[in-house]
Amino acid sequence: MTNLERLLSQYAAYHLDRNNIVTHFIGIPLIVFSILCLTARVGVEISGFSVTLAMLLIVLSSIYYISLDKLFGFLMLILYVLIYPLALKIAALATWGWFGASVGIFIVGWLFQFVGHYFEKKKPAFVDDLIGLAIGPLFVLAEFVFLLGFRKSLHQRILKEAQMKRAAMDMKQQIVS
Repeated sequence: MTNLERLLSQYAAYHLDRNNIVTHFIGIPLIVFSILCLTARVGVEISGFSVTLAMLLIVLSSIYYISLDKLFGFLMLILYVLIYPLALKIAALATWGWFGASVGIFIVGWLFQFVGHYFEKKKPAFVDDLIGLAIGPLFVLAEFVFLLGFRKSLHQRILKEAQMKRAAMDMKQQIVS
């Protein structure tokens, strides 16, 4: 099992309900976008070029995702490049407009997440493992790719492992209860 399969199956074990996955298709992109909006305002000028904290986050997370899977990593980088200009526009608003929009988007994103976990009847993955915060965006991208019918064998391996992990989680919960 690759590191990608291990991480995605661990995350997927908390996300087997279709309603939960749908809410994550909305919530996670909103959360990621809000973080880019918040961090696009912080930066330094280097030789006349503005380098923002958002750019640093994009580069570091893209490197991480590419190290897990080249295709998914490059797709994520493309998505970041597409949404970064909009994050810059929000960062250019007056302080309260920028902060209010960024935090508002963040809160709405998390509301979608928690509604999804109501359907799932499971806590969010990051509660047990903080790496879930970094894997969430990759999970949503992978689910979208799988939904389009691509990488079926990878999807099947992840789903099979996630179901086994979920069964073990449920068994452990029953013993504790």
